[in-house]
Amino acid sequence: MKKTYYILIVFLLLQLQLKAQDSFEFVVLPDTQTYIEEFPDVYMKQMEWIAGQENRFSFVLHVGDITQNNSENEWTIARKGFSLLDGKIPYNLALGNHDMGSGPGKFADTRNTEFANTFFPINEYIKNSNSIATFPKNTIDNSCAEYDLAGEKWLVFSLEFGPRNKTIAWADSIISQHPNHKIILNTHAYLFFDNTLLDGNDWALPQNYGVGKLTGDDAVNDGGQLWKKFVKKHHNAIMVFTGHITGSGVGQLVSQGDHGNSVYQMLANYQKNVKGVEKGDSGYLRIIKVDKTESTISVKTYSPSLDTFRTEPEHEFEFTKVKF
Repeated sequence: MKKTYYILIVFLLLQLQLKAQDSFEFVVLPDTQTYIEEFPDVYMKQMEWIAGQENRFSFVLHVGDITQNNSENEWTIARKGFSLLDGKIPYNLALGNHDMGSGPGKFADTRNTEFANTFFPINEYIKNSNSIATFPKNTIDNSCAEYDLAGEKWLVFSLEFGPRNKTIAWADSIISQHPNHKIILNTHAYLFFDNTLLDGNDWALPQNYGVGKLTGDDAVNDGGQLWKKFVKKHHNAIMVFTGHITGSGVGQLVSQGDHGNSVYQMLANYQKNVKGVEKGDSGYLRIIKVDKTESTISVKTYSPSLDTFRTEPEHEFEFTKVKF
C-alpha cells in the first residue's frame, strides 16, 4: 500500500513538472513615464515586486516611454529600478517617443537616444536582455533577444518608436536566419484603443512627430504599416505588445497572417490621464502566461503598489485554441 502511494505521489509530481515545462510567464511593463516623473515610489514597487519573482518570470518587456522627459534625472530613476533585475530576470526595452528627443518636452523631435544608451550601456544591456543582436550597431535602440521556453526557441524583438524601414529590414534578416523560432514583437506604437491598428487618421501616429518627417530607409512605420511590412509576413509571429495610446489605454486584436497563423496583439497603458487611472499612480502591469498544454495565452493586470488585480474583461482575458 505504501509503495503504491509513493508511486502515485511520484507520478503526480512528474505530471506537475511536465506541465510547468510546457508553460511560462513574463511581465509586460506599460508606459512608466508618469510614474517615474511624479510617483517614483510606485515605479520602484513594480520593480521590487518583479525582482522578487525571479523564479517565476522568464523575462520582462517594457513597451516604451520609460521616461516622461528623456532627462538625466528620470533615466537615473529608471536605471535604479531595472538594476534590481540585473542577473535575475532578463529585460527587453522598446524605446518610446518620450525616450528620445533633443530635450525635455521635445518628444521624438529627433531620434536622440543618448540617455537611454548611457544609462543602459550596450554590453550590460546585451548581458541582461539575452540579446543576440542590436541595431544600429552598438546601441540599444532596437534589440533581438533569444529564449528557450516550453521546449521551443523564441525571438523577442524590441523595436523603436516608429520603426524605420531599415529597422524592419534588419529584423527580417534575423528572422530569415531563425525560421523555426517563435516571434514576439514589443514596440511602442502599434494598436489604438478601438482594437484596431494605429494608422490612418488616428492621433499620435509616429508620422506626426519630428522623426516622422524622414523618407527612404529612415521613414517611420505606424501600426498598420508594421503589420503589412513585417508581422503578417512571418508564419512564426505569435504576439505583439504595445503602449503609447491613452483614452481607455487598452486594446486587443487577433489577426491572421499570410500563412494562416493567428497573431495576438495587445495594447496596455496605465499612465496619467488614462481612463480609470486618471491620476496615474496606479502602477498596473501585465502578467502573461503561455500554456502550450492548454493552448492558451492568458493575461492578468496587477498593481504591486495597490496589491490589486483589474478583473474587468479588457484587463483580464484569455486567448484559447492558440497554435504554437
